[in-house]
Amino acid sequence: MALYKVEICGVNTAKLPLLKAKEKEELFERIKKGDKEAREIYIKGNLRLVLSIIQRFSGNNENVDDLFQIGCIGLMKAIDNFDTSQGVKFSTYAVPMIIGEIRRYLRDNNAIRVSRSLRDTAYKAIYAREEFRRENNREPTLEELSAAAGIPSGDIVTAMDAIQSPVSLYEPVYTEGGDTLYIMDQVSDKKNKEENWVEGISLKEAMEKLPPRENRIIRLRFFQGKTQMEVAEEIHISQAQVSRLEKSALKNMKNYLSK
Repeated sequence: MALYKVEICGVNTAKLPLLKAKEKEELFERIKKGDKEAREIYIKGNLRLVLSIIQRFSGNNENVDDLFQIGCIGLMKAIDNFDTSQGVKFSTYAVPMIIGEIRRYLRDNNAIRVSRSLRDTAYKAIYAREEFRRENNREPTLEELSAAAGIPSGDIVTAMDAIQSPVSLYEPVYTEGGDTLYIMDQVSDKKNKEENWVEGISLKEAMEKLPPRENRIIRLRFFQGKTQMEVAEEIHISQAQVSRLEKSALKNMKNYLSK
């Protein structure tokens, strides 16, 4: 792990700025008012902190650029959540947050190697998502994330899928009334369309009881074989919202069918 290198993720580490205490106070006042330029200056002024932290992980044989980018995400989260009224130094607050972000990355990273270009695309999308969340207090849709990152939506989906850790089909999703729903229960089968298994059961009636949007999500997910990300893109909401609505719909259908 070559920490002596000058260029990390395109950043000349030999020319990173040092901010004085008064400058930090003034910048944070501007940041609170939504000044993006002040935020960028503050980020650059604390990159040395990120560099000092990633040295602690030199024994993990991870690419220094990867650790630096993950550390920067932790730094941005610290800046966005730091409360100056608590009388705590920013570095005291930021260090555990940056370390936590890196540890999560190392914990979730697996032996499957992902190409440099895919990782860069994923990191750029993560940066854009964090920025969007901070400004809008909600998750972006795929179209919004694509516009914010300047990356085609298909490339974002591919890159984000590539850096996800694989999970077992028997991984539990949630438990309701003693019955566990597993990931395999949510994997659609494109060969088994509606007409092959709805006949003879009251599932169709249960679906008709659902609100229009939940009904559409269930049809897209289980009858047309679409992923939650694809459904989110089609109906213009976040993937997290699709997941919540899907769970609600399944629960309501289960309650109806159990009567």
